[in-house]
Amino acid sequence: MSQISVRNVSKHWGVMAAVEAVTFEAAQASLLVLLGPSGCGKSTTLRLIAGLEEVSDGRIFIGGEDVTDLPPARRHISMVFQSYALFPHLSVAENILFGLKVRKTPKADRSRRLERVASLLGLGAQLERKPSQLSGGQQQRVALGRAIIAETPVCLMDEPLSNLDAQLRAEMRHEIRTLQQKLGITMVYVTHDQSEAMSMADQVILMREGRVEQAAAPDHLYARPATAFAARFIGTPPMNILTLSPGDDGTVIAGSQARILSQPVEGLLLGLRPEDVTLGGEGIAARVLNAEYLGADTVLTCAVGSQALTTRISGKATSAPDAAVRLAWRPENLHFFDAASGHRRDDVAAFAATDPGGSTQKRLA
Repeated sequence: MSQISVRNVSKHWGVMAAVEAVTFEAAQASLLVLLGPSGCGKSTTLRLIAGLEEVSDGRIFIGGEDVTDLPPARRHISMVFQSYALFPHLSVAENILFGLKVRKTPKADRSRRLERVASLLGLGAQLERKPSQLSGGQQQRVALGRAIIAETPVCLMDEPLSNLDAQLRAEMRHEIRTLQQKLGITMVYVTHDQSEAMSMADQVILMREGRVEQAAAPDHLYARPATAFAARFIGTPPMNILTLSPGDDGTVIAGSQARILSQPVEGLLLGLRPEDVTLGGEGIAARVLNAEYLGADTVLTCAVGSQALTTRISGKATSAPDAAVRLAWRPENLHFFDAASGHRRDDVAAFAATDPGGSTQKRLA
């Protein structure tokens, strides 16, 4: 059993709370990602699971056993840190085997495990090299090998790919996910990169200011963000969050006549993903502020009233700055959030106008 259960865990340094009442579970043989901006408490949470930091409140269970007060060595985990932390004077093989030698694992068993790990990670030809003779990706594989060779049921990873370039990160996250599934280990992975989280995770724990903002599978986190913060953090480009205001005949995008709801409602934010906004048709009037050509698509930033709205369109856009365009979207793609709390308002979504700025007979109860 390698299920991880974090129950109402907090970590305080004096009056400062680094982690506050965090609760989540990582199912056995799953990959759970702790995601969030710098300083949100994700790495501290990982260190609490590892036993590298002392819990101020709450309990941590691994495989059904309460490990809250156990030292790291008794938690049956392995860990990969942000830095490779390789011994420069040791060969690749010696770096991978270092932990087993410390634990006095029999030589025959060490050889068997090394052969398996080298085969899994494609390091067979590099075993006699020193870390300085390896590329960044190869050094990261050595760090992974050192964790995997321990054959623990749980592996913790603290931003292991942050030192690699974009192409290597994409390759390595695929390798890590494949390795985790092949070995059937439970993995908790920390990152600030939402692309890593969305492409790798079975479950994402989005953190903000030491608390869990939303816990969900990647597709649910994208489709139904629980808060405006979650909506903006997930997605590339991020979701548009527009201020709404009461108008003469409903609720409109602030500074415009683009009617979104048929009844005036105060204190609302509108969420709309760039990929759900299309150009042309009978949409709302807008003015192009900026066009960012990315090859496969173009990201257009447009002014709607006093708000900026981003749309992502296929191919290269021909609209120049200051050009007049019309933007449209489907009512089911709208998200509404409370302006004060940031929480999702599904009760409002049912009363969205059937066309941007158009009329509807539905009324808010």
